[in-house]
Amino acid sequence: MTVATHALTIRPITGPEELDLFNRLPYVQNFEIGADLAEGRRHPSWMWVALDGDRLLARLSWWCRNSDVAPLLLDVLDVDDAADDVDRVEIAEHLLRTASAATLPGGGTPPEYLRFVPAGWRRDPRDRRAVEERMAAVERNGGSLLVERLRFEWTPGGTAPRPGDRLRFRPIRDEEEILGLMVRALEGTLDAHDRADLGHSTAEQVAAENYADEFERYTTPREWWRIATLLDGEPVGFVLPARNDYHPMIGYIAVLPEHRGNGYVDDILAEGTRVLSEEGVERVRAATDKGNMPMARAFQRAGYATLSGVVNMDWQG
Repeated sequence: MTVATHALTIRPITGPEELDLFNRLPYVQNFEIGADLAEGRRHPSWMWVALDGDRLLARLSWWCRNSDVAPLLLDVLDVDDAADDVDRVEIAEHLLRTASAATLPGGGTPPEYLRFVPAGWRRDPRDRRAVEERMAAVERNGGSLLVERLRFEWTPGGTAPRPGDRLRFRPIRDEEEILGLMVRALEGTLDAHDRADLGHSTAEQVAAENYADEFERYTTPREWWRIATLLDGEPVGFVLPARNDYHPMIGYIAVLPEHRGNGYVDDILAEGTRVLSEEGVERVRAATDKGNMPMARAFQRAGYATLSGVVNMDWQG
């Protein structure tokens, strides 16, 4: 017998004591949710469940940075993939609609939806069904696909990557310099988020917002950030090695438009990886859009393994 959505209990969790209930549905990020809750990146009022009695059928959670007061991302949306006696998409749709109405401010644009998925999820019928059902629930709530991305991971094993001798590397001089280079790097960018932002903002505005929203918040040393130059000092690109709340990572890497096509990205990535490797990190994470094949291939050449795919959906379209 199919369970009707009106018969479900839709509610936020009561607090950390219901974390085990929330985590009954499997997801690759479940192990981080407890720490997120304890450290203020999630709140019980943002973590919702759909229950049929004591049976957990679906769940969702928004996420934010430590200092935020509003949700930044919808990064958990799950249904019980083994529940064949229910309309899984309908339940996920109903949960998202109900939770959004109670949690998000009226009239605003909902936070972007982000989902880690297997890199080849379309090739496996079970993976494909799971991903497409979650995407369908978001689409029924007005969202649409923005981009698919790839996540990479480098782990120490032998000699760390080293840049060649074509470029020199130095720290950034100041915020003004890195912002200026970020503006220049936006010309011809393949990054879907940046391209979408450039549709309604200037390059200067996009660079400033990216910097304030992410890079300015890094607590790791600015001395790690490296400017790549030719031997005469002309900037070629830059890389921002850093650590976020979870992992050491390549936060941003770019080659300036006039220097693209010369293979400099390999040297710049090697330098960023070297900086983190010499700090003794156990891993380095990175990501790029699936359509940015030059960057994806650069990660692969540098020994980065493909960790997963990512689906990003938004409400901007």
